Amino acid sequence: MKIEQIYTGCMAQAAYYIESNGEAAIFDPLREVQPYIDKANKDKAAVKYIFETHFHADFVSGHLDLARKTGGKIVYGPTANPQFEAMIARDQQEFKIGFYTVKALHTPGHTLESTCYLLTDENGKQHGIITGDTLFIGDVGRPDLAQEFSSDLTQEKLASYLFDSLRQKIMPLADDLIVYPTHGAGSACGKNMSKETTDTLGNQKKTNYALRADMTREEFVAELLDGLGLPPTYFPQNVLMNIQGYESLEVIMEKSNLALAPKQFEILANQSDAVILDVRHEDDFAKSHIPKSIFIGIHGNFAPWVGALLGNVRQPLLLIAPEGMVQETIMRLSRVGFDHVLGYLEGGVSAWEMAGFEIDSVTSISPEQFNCEFSEKSVVVDARKPSEFKAEHVENAINIPLDTINAHFDSVPQTETFYLHCLGGYRSVIMASILKSRGFHQVINVEKGINGIKNTAVPLTHFVCPDAVK
Repeated sequence: MKIEQIYTGCMAQAAYYIESNGEAAIFDPLREVQPYIDKANKDKAAVKYIFETHFHADFVSGHLDLARKTGGKIVYGPTANPQFEAMIARDQQEFKIGFYTVKALHTPGHTLESTCYLLTDENGKQHGIITGDTLFIGDVGRPDLAQEFSSDLTQEKLASYLFDSLRQKIMPLADDLIVYPTHGAGSACGKNMSKETTDTLGNQKKTNYALRADMTREEFVAELLDGLGLPPTYFPQNVLMNIQGYESLEVIMEKSNLALAPKQFEILANQSDAVILDVRHEDDFAKSHIPKSIFIGIHGNFAPWVGALLGNVRQPLLLIAPEGMVQETIMRLSRVGFDHVLGYLEGGVSAWEMAGFEIDSVTSISPEQFNCEFSEKSVVVDARKPSEFKAEHVENAINIPLDTINAHFDSVPQTETFYLHCLGGYRSVIMASILKSRGFHQVINVEKGINGIKNTAVPLTHFVCPDAVK
C-alpha cells in the first residue's frame, strides 16, 4: 500500500499521504499545504479527500487551504460540527481512494469527535490504521482538552470513553496492522510518547501501558491522568481556529512580510503592544539584542514554545530573524495560529545598533567558568522538565520548568544573582529573555547546560531507582 508519513520534527507532528489509481487523500495536514499538492501532482493524482482525525489543539490544520486549492472534500468523524463545508462520516463508513478503502472508526476519548481511519489495500488486506491522537506509540491522547468547551466533559469522563474506544475499536484489530499516529515524542498531546513514529499494533499491545489486556477501567483512568500537566494555554485557541476557520496562509504571508527600518520598528514597538520576538541562535541573542525582546530560536521546537510561552494567538509580534529566514518564521508561527506579525527589523540587530538605539545582552559563562565560581552558597535555577531534573541535577538547584515560568515568577530568586541552565543552552536563554523582560537582570546563563556541566567537577544529584537500593 502506498502511504507516506510526512513528519515535521519541530512540531512532533505526522501528516499522511496515500495515493491509488490517480486519487489521493491527505490526513491531518499542516497549515502549509503546497508539499501535499506537489506530491499529488508528481503522482498525477487528484486530491479526493482531506481526512481530519479530530479538531487539533496543538496546530492549525491546513484543511481549508487544501480543500480550496484542490477541490478535495474535508472529512471529520461523527459528532464534529465545523463551521464550514465538510462531510461528517458515520462510524464504520467507508471511502474509496482508487483501489484503497478508508474506514472511519469513531474513537471518542481524546476529544468527542476523535476518529481513526482503517486502511485496506487493493487486495482487501487491512494494512494500517491512522490513529490521530487516540493512540500514540507508547501512549494515548490526553483526555483533558474538551473541558474548555464543556464543563460536563471532565477528564475522567473522556478517559472512560477512551478506555472503551481502545478496547472496542482498536485492540480487536489484527496484530500486524501498522499504527500511524499524528504525534511523536515531544508533543504536549501526550506524556509518554516514543521517539518511534510507527509500530505494529501487536507490539503496542505488548508494550503500551494503556493497552494492557487485564487493565480495569479504574486503573486506566488513574494511570492516564497520573502526572498529566496542564495543557498549553494556546491549545483551546487552535481548536477554535480549526472549528471556525481562518485566513489563508497566503494572505498571512503577504501581510506579515513587511520590512521595517529601525526607526519604523521602534515607533511601532512603542505604539503597539507587540512582543519583539527574536528567533536567532541563542548565542547571538545573548551577545546582543533589543531590550525586553523575547528569544525563541527558530532552530529549536520553535512554534510549540511560542504557543506555550506567549499564549495568546492574537498577540501582535515584531520579528528579528536571521537573514533569509523571515518567511520561514512567519510560516512556522502560522502553524500554531500566531497570524498577527506586524513586520520584521530590516538589517537585524546590527542595523538597530548602527541607528543609535540601545542594546542589551545576557551574561553567559562557560561550564568551566561555572565550575570555578560554583560553591555551596551558589543559587542555581534549572529550566528543564521535572522528569529531567529528577534524573540528574546540580545539588540544591531550584527547578522552574520553562513552560511554567509565566505562572512562577515568585519562585525566581528576587534579589541575589543566580545561575540558570537547561539541558543544552536553548531553554535557559529563552527563560533568561523572559526574566530580563520582567526586570530580573541578576541572571547568569550557563552555556551548554547540564550537558556541559557534567564534564566539570560541579556536584550532581542522581536519581536512584528504589529497586537498585540494597
